[in-house]
Amino acid sequence: MSRLPEVSGCSIWGGLSSLPSFLHHKLPACLATRYSAPLMKKNEQMRHSERKRVELDFQWPEVPFNIVLVEPSIPPNTGNISRLCAATGTKLHLVEPLGFDLSEKRLRRAGLDYWESVNLTTYPDLDAFFVQNPESRKFFFSTAGKQSFHEVDYRPGDYLIFGNEAVGLPDELLAAHPENVCNIPIKLDCVRSLNLSNCAAIVLYEALRQLNCGNSAKCPIGEEYEIRST
Repeated sequence: MSRLPEVSGCSIWGGLSSLPSFLHHKLPACLATRYSAPLMKKNEQMRHSERKRVELDFQWPEVPFNIVLVEPSIPPNTGNISRLCAATGTKLHLVEPLGFDLSEKRLRRAGLDYWESVNLTTYPDLDAFFVQNPESRKFFFSTAGKQSFHEVDYRPGDYLIFGNEAVGLPDELLAAHPENVCNIPIKLDCVRSLNLSNCAAIVLYEALRQLNCGNSAKCPIGEEYEIRST
């Protein structure tokens, strides 16, 4: 193959035309600049398609939100939530005892290869969690809550706390914070509750939506982009 000329001390064998488009981002930075090769994010190119993933313009909080799982027992739920946290830069807190080992295959499989991007903290019990996080605002999610999750004005750094899949959060914990207990609307004639990982995703993205909408729980979605552009 012919050799490309050196550019700022860089050189490479072969022509750019011989490289698949999804490999262009692996070129040295000097060549990428010289030949206007597209620089791509790590997960931008789909593995089984020529399509590329699009990272939307979005205001991520400088101080991340926190998801707290109290004594979770089903590995795939925690694995899915870990992926959610990696995708949003959210911190994950696990309060023991856990119903699984953190090295368990089902847990790792649900989180795929995203665990390295998760900011994870574990605690031996709830008392330890509150001792280490005494000042931050905390919201507790339960089917016993009387206010809807979207009525809260969330702020960066808030702790969003969810209970065990079978029994939820302890009664005494909810009784101690009645003004901060929130619920997600469901039809009780049909189901008792939503899946834990679904609840975490619903609440977290509502908090993120508010942040992108002037931090207002009552901001109409249609006005979001107008507010952000001002």
